[in-house]
Amino acid sequence: MHYISHFFAFNVTQQSIMEAKTTEHDETVVYSEEWLSSLPKAKGITEDNTYQYQGFWFGTISLQGLIDCQQHFRPRQNDVLLVTAPKSGTTWMKAILYALLHRQKYHPQDAHHPLRQKTPHQLVPFMELTKPSEYDSLFLDSTSRIFGCHFPIRCLPKSITEEDDDGSTNIKIVYLCRDIKDTFTSLFHFANKIGDCLTRLHYEPALGLRSSPVSLEEAFHLFCKGTNVAGPIWDQILEYWKESLERPNKVLFMRYEELKSEPHAQLRRLARFLGRPFSPEEELMEMVDQITSLCSFGSMSKLQVNSTGHFLPGVSNSSYFRNGQVGEGNKWLTPEMAAKLDQITQDKFRGSGLKL
Repeated sequence: MHYISHFFAFNVTQQSIMEAKTTEHDETVVYSEEWLSSLPKAKGITEDNTYQYQGFWFGTISLQGLIDCQQHFRPRQNDVLLVTAPKSGTTWMKAILYALLHRQKYHPQDAHHPLRQKTPHQLVPFMELTKPSEYDSLFLDSTSRIFGCHFPIRCLPKSITEEDDDGSTNIKIVYLCRDIKDTFTSLFHFANKIGDCLTRLHYEPALGLRSSPVSLEEAFHLFCKGTNVAGPIWDQILEYWKESLERPNKVLFMRYEELKSEPHAQLRRLARFLGRPFSPEEELMEMVDQITSLCSFGSMSKLQVNSTGHFLPGVSNSSYFRNGQVGEGNKWLTPEMAAKLDQITQDKFRGSGLKL
């Protein structure tokens, strides 16, 4: 994979992180191993270590991708940025966005549809894993660039968050959140799939990924502390929620559970937000239903491209398709764990009008 080799080589050789400059509160920061070592450090759930930057926690890959984005990303008209907390429906929404925005070029029932040939993560790259030189080169055959990331809104560059002088916006942000208990449960299983794959395939720990299993209790403790990637999750969700209320033309706030319970209504809502509503002709052709079917968990998980191979060294494509059900957290968490997450969520969101 084009962007994987870059990061794999970086971590394996333990070379210093790419020298670069970014501006934070008018202070120039040189991104290097020395700078990285100056940041608060903690154990992560999917990474051996996470580092606190601008109030949130990141692994080394995420942090380098964030700095690159802050320095070099320049939005174009029709760009779309999907933001999620890890394991909140990222893969599913990537597929939906790709199918929705490319429905004129690729009919959902096309046997050679790109989503049947490549993974959603290949078609909608993570900004964390994309080199600045690839911001354009990955989309040479497309009029719309779609990126995914886990970056909190406060960390995004002004080129993304600010509007033009006329109040227009040249990049749309779609934020998808999920029930906190379900998100944690999915993250816990994902972390252990990584560790199992690294051990079984005899990979050397690379990309900063966690190389040993994590217990439910340890993962829960770290999650509540917020030292998982882009954590604390409550702060990330709340920031995007508030932004969606203040600038509804810029940020669309979506819920995983609503996407599951009313996929057709949510897909139409998403299409309208992106300025690509379904025409009467498309409605007659049942285009909404066809996109929903193409991107369903059952359909996507059965494809060979999603059930074999590896997205990253130690991260199998199949690890992104575990269950996809609502309420899974209640089957794994003790009553005490569930109550604690509910209490934290209630305390964090109090007064915001947001309920998960």
